[in-house]
Amino acid sequence: MTDADQSQRDAVGHWYDDEAGPVVRPYAMTRGRTSAASRHRLDLIAVVVPEPAAGDPGRDQTLSPEHVEIVERCFEQPQSIAELAAGLDLPVGVVRVLIGDLVDDELVHVTRPVPPAELPDVSILREVINGLRAL
Repeated sequence: MTDADQSQRDAVGHWYDDEAGPVVRPYAMTRGRTSAASRHRLDLIAVVVPEPAAGDPGRDQTLSPEHVEIVERCFEQPQSIAELAAGLDLPVGVVRVLIGDLVDDELVHVTRPVPPAELPDVSILREVINGLRAL
């Protein structure tokens, strides 16, 4: 780097650490979208599972590197949205948008957790256990 380049950079202001490398804003990854176009509700504990049709996501030129990384991580082991966000070091909102894209492209599907209202009541389970013991 020449002295002129260094002085120009100092005049503009040094806004990031040289060791950090290139900085990509989260909204650039999602093309400014803040929610997925998908109709699916993407809870933090929803599990992302790759579709068999996903094959080798790295060959698909339409996918961003983040999309490919999500599919590859899920091929190793299905992961929750929260786990993916932590592993990718991305905001949850960005990961939700990216997963929504993958769902729309039928490369992954999302299994939602059972809502608490649909879980069996503890008192019913206790009655079943007591009934079994009585036999």
